[in-house]
Amino acid sequence: MTTLLAILMDGAIYASWLFLVAAGLTVIYGVMRILNMAHGSFYAIGAYSAASLVGWWFNSVGGNPWIGYLLLVAAALVSGLVVGLIVEYGLLGRMVGRDEILMVIVTYALLLILEDATKLLWGVDPYFTYQPYSFLGRTSIGALAFANYDLALVVVSLLVGCLLWLVLNRTHRGKLLQAIIHDREVAQAMGVDVKTMFAVTFAVGTMLGTLAGALTAPAISVSPGIGVEVIVLAFAVVVVGGMGSIGGAAAGAVLVGLTRAAAVHLAPELELFVIYGVMSVVLAVRPQGLFGRTLARKI
Repeated sequence: MTTLLAILMDGAIYASWLFLVAAGLTVIYGVMRILNMAHGSFYAIGAYSAASLVGWWFNSVGGNPWIGYLLLVAAALVSGLVVGLIVEYGLLGRMVGRDEILMVIVTYALLLILEDATKLLWGVDPYFTYQPYSFLGRTSIGALAFANYDLALVVVSLLVGCLLWLVLNRTHRGKLLQAIIHDREVAQAMGVDVKTMFAVTFAVGTMLGTLAGALTAPAISVSPGIGVEVIVLAFAVVVVGGMGSIGGAAAGAVLVGLTRAAAVHLAPELELFVIYGVMSVVLAVRPQGLFGRTLARKI
């Protein structure tokens, strides 16, 4: 029972992190049909922004710890908004309607540029922002102890998922986005300002990426290369769940998270394999992903 509880809890924590990382990627693809390779760089920018700001708050100011959490989120949202709008209006907005493969190449080039930009801005030395992680303490469940920060991450991912679902399904803007998703040309012909909606969508997706990085920063060493590491995992989750589906991203994150946790506790040598093994099995049975839709090809 202890092992089962450990697998369930570790799987839930890892799944919540995977969902936060993949949510922005799937939002951007679902609306704009851009497979954003630079999403990992947005994650890294959020982590660096939060680590530098929150580190300054705790180490130089010695301020209230609860304000540190507000600064953590603020750093993510501001950096994501600024970077997202710059990238959208400065680059991607000028390439609307281009071939999806070309957009992959463009965003991959952007990934390389942003990776070097983060090194120029923050250097190559690692940043450590452990205070928000340790301040919340730990909770014991039976013979197991879990960091409260990790448990809070599960709650945050649930809130983000519910908020995205409500916006897409219960608001006027969400209905417009769904119209664009189903048929961009018809939506534009009906008077929907597709260009503005794209800019807003890309900014939201970028902020989700930077938020994931900022919330992860207190639990890791923020160093060069973290963006490249997470983009592969994010793609795996999105592909398993179905490209462009929020529910699919959540289901993919849970499936991958629980499978990885089971491998860590029962067969550690398979940890690196199971994620891609799950992806291979799902694609072999359902190529469009668990929640992906089969789309008719336009001629």
